[in-house]
Amino acid sequence: MTHSIPGLEVIRSESRGYFNHGWLKTYHSFSFANYYHAQRMHFGALRVINDDVIAPGRGFGLHPHDNMEIITIPIQGSLMHEDSMGHREVIRPNDVQVMSAGSGLFHAEFNASESEEVALFQIWMLPDRKNVEPVYNQANFNPEQAMGQWQQLVGPKGGDSVLTIHQQAWVKRAFVKAGDTIALSPITPQQGHYVMVVSGDVEIMNHNLHPRDALAMTGQHGQVRALRDAHLIDLIVPMQW
Repeated sequence: MTHSIPGLEVIRSESRGYFNHGWLKTYHSFSFANYYHAQRMHFGALRVINDDVIAPGRGFGLHPHDNMEIITIPIQGSLMHEDSMGHREVIRPNDVQVMSAGSGLFHAEFNASESEEVALFQIWMLPDRKNVEPVYNQANFNPEQAMGQWQQLVGPKGGDSVLTIHQQAWVKRAFVKAGDTIALSPITPQQGHYVMVVSGDVEIMNHNLHPRDALAMTGQHGQVRALRDAHLIDLIVPMQW
């Protein structure tokens, strides 16, 4: 498979698919459910970035997944996870959850609070192998280790990451103070960066990006300069696999 976003593209927050279901407000960076965009089917192995806000006490009931690497990153509040493997866990900001759906599983996700919204990113990666045994894992990450530098949250199976997936892909985050600069990780011509601005304003490759804007580029890397204190997520993915 090949990528569906060429070279370099800025994806503005307001250009994403948006749905307000009452209990769920969600933005889709790629075609998903009732949102279809022919040029945004995936970016290499990156298939989904959903930016969700779930109302207190509400959530997604038990539903199936298979052959997908699912990464959940809470930004605010607390999320209850239950699955057919027997896990029942709550994840909060600075936690990251990884689930290799593999040969198939069922899970449910609910806002664990009756009074506060939960906001999260859910990221799906297409796996580099099919029908593996399903796996669940989560870890807590110290935000101090992301100050002014990239903190690795997820990496390939067999690598040095605490959380791993069945794909040659990495998920990193950084908190960058206004006026400071950090470099994007070097990549090969066969890899791509998908950088999401969670909050703040930055400049990358002469493009100004604002909250929830993203920049997708293949085979190149550059500098990130924070115009305002910024929180960034960088997804490094293979463009062919």
